[in-house]
Amino acid sequence: MVGDTLLDVDTDGRAEKLSPDGPVPVVRAAAERTRAGGAGLVAALAAADGAGRVVLVTPLAEDADGATLRSVLPAGVELVAVPWAGSTAVKHRIRAGGQTVARVDRGGDPGPVGPLPDAVATVLAGADAVVVADYGLGATADPELRGLLTALARRRPVVWDPHPRGAPPVPGCRLVTPNAVEATGADPGPRPDVGAVADRALALRAQWAAGTVAVTLGAAGALATVGEDGVLAVPAPTVDVGDTCGAGDAFAAAAGWALAGGALPPEAVAAAVRAASAHVAAPAPTPTGAGVLVATGGCFDLLHAGHVATLEAARALGDRLVVCVNSDASVARLKGPGRPLQPQADRVRILRALACVDDVVVFDEDTPEQVLRGLRPQLWVKGGDYSGVAVPEAAVLAGWGGRVVTVPFLAGRSTTALAELARA
Repeated sequence: MVGDTLLDVDTDGRAEKLSPDGPVPVVRAAAERTRAGGAGLVAALAAADGAGRVVLVTPLAEDADGATLRSVLPAGVELVAVPWAGSTAVKHRIRAGGQTVARVDRGGDPGPVGPLPDAVATVLAGADAVVVADYGLGATADPELRGLLTALARRRPVVWDPHPRGAPPVPGCRLVTPNAVEATGADPGPRPDVGAVADRALALRAQWAAGTVAVTLGAAGALATVGEDGVLAVPAPTVDVGDTCGAGDAFAAAAGWALAGGALPPEAVAAAVRAASAHVAAPAPTPTGAGVLVATGGCFDLLHAGHVATLEAARALGDRLVVCVNSDASVARLKGPGRPLQPQADRVRILRALACVDDVVVFDEDTPEQVLRGLRPQLWVKGGDYSGVAVPEAAVLAGWGGRVVTVPFLAGRSTTALAELARA
């Protein structure tokens, strides 16, 4: 992931009355959530998919908001910070009843980028695909970075999410993903003029020398160019729309993974439309400080009734359950040859389908200590077979007042036993 990273802050509360100073609501704050936005959110969403390694290359300012931004990046995102003389852009939303009633922006003042650390060229050279998230703060205008991306686009899929104030995509991008306003300069409304959008998409494809241009149309899906003069309409599934913030980031992240896996651009656009629809349909994450965060972990190679019992018991202990899953490399080291039986992308997808699971994080280490330091859960849950056994994570959780809790487990259920039974 390459691009501008912002700091997103959401204050959630209740609108109880109108202000006597003017016709605006007075919001009583109940909780606040801070997360990475822009390219940082694209990276976080990509890491949450658990499909592989995610590295974020982004300019970061040496200010207080920049320090906060570093601290809230998920543990599954590796950071390559580029020196930046500007100030961290902060977008602070005030929300009541699930709706944004005001937004306060600060920072984001432009400044020179660079010089690029040597790690940038190394990371780009080894990437299966690159997603560029341009938020108009100057990262994509850096000549050295543009040179690296131009060379890379000849060899690897590059997905470019442009911005009206940003630099144009480098030639040769596999997929460029403007929204309708960015593509046409006007809001198309709920029923876009497909012909006009198609004409503009084809013109932009030629202008940018891109393989495919996919114009995102919100609830209407996307319109993608095919070849020199063809277009493909990709409808979005019907969902109850919640918070649309981050839908474009979810689109870009999913398209990047699809192209990295060998998908053709139309297939990548279809996958991205599904991912964006799922993102806006998902309930808003529990704000930081609201309720009890519970975490548990394991390989979950063959999900069985014992796993489900532990997960349901863990979820019942708090308000949100995050499952920490060993990566394929981690499982292979811990379990030996022939494991895992299922790749991490499949294991993550199965866990996400469970109603008791709120989020899944993949870690590469042998233990989840690093990811726990990023999550800082109040409770770390282990199955009852760990009762009376020293749990190494206990010392980590003690650092912020968390504790380890064991829950009952179903005897006789294990992945190893299932695998042996299948081979018999």
